[in-house]
Amino acid sequence: PGDFRYREFYRDIGYDLPFEYIKDFIQSNGLRKNTGIKYYRITGKDCPKEPYNPEAAMDAAGEHSGNFMFNREKQIEYLASVMDRPPIVVSPYDAELFGHWWYEGPMFIEFLMRKIHFDQSTIETITPKEYLERHPVNQISMPSMSSWGANGYGEVWLNGTNGWIYRHLHKAAERMIELAHDYYNETGLYERALNQAARELLLAQSSDWAFIMHTGTMVEYAVNTTKLYLKRFTDLYYAIKNRDLNEEWLSKLEWRDDIFPEMDFRIYN
Repeated sequence: PGDFRYREFYRDIGYDLPFEYIKDFIQSNGLRKNTGIKYYRITGKDCPKEPYNPEAAMDAAGEHSGNFMFNREKQIEYLASVMDRPPIVVSPYDAELFGHWWYEGPMFIEFLMRKIHFDQSTIETITPKEYLERHPVNQISMPSMSSWGANGYGEVWLNGTNGWIYRHLHKAAERMIELAHDYYNETGLYERALNQAARELLLAQSSDWAFIMHTGTMVEYAVNTTKLYLKRFTDLYYAIKNRDLNEEWLSKLEWRDDIFPEMDFRIYN
């Protein structure tokens, strides 16, 4: 993503262009903001930014996808020589890398998939589930606790700024398991409520809220959002337990928090 031919994320016309030209496209109070329109490529360090060239960026994405595939081929060839089964290489990335921070990221993925299909026969794309269906018996391992956060551990998400959230999240998780066990065969309106409770729990558990509390940006928003999702979950919990469910209220919750449309609360049983 740091190749000099790729588009520069941090330069945007919202800050680059004269105020009179851009004023109608920024905030009404005159504060500048990112517009998404960016004229420059990364170019290099300590030198003036040069204009973005889409064709050169596409060439870079093609080169990098080919290089990535080549290295995976060599990795697979070596691992296959020392294992009793075909090896699997898992490549997890933060989704916002592709298209947000790295504008050409989706192009890289497209080139990579095409190259894997047409240009080689050493590797194939596969999901972990598909691999386990082929090789269901495996050595059990326990990964060490680690993260991408500062110092490689969990201190970003568990410290004096955000530690208070976990007793509430753990209690909500316990209650979700209780609901799934006690109402496993529920249908109709209460099944909808149980599924919505699971959504609210997942939203409350998002690691972004604790991260924001730690970094000190938009702390009030993160705190209030965590409390909001926990309250919605708790209200659903008691409405289900007391058989006192209002369909209009539930419908509003389903509309507001409509993530995971295929949610099945029974996964908590």
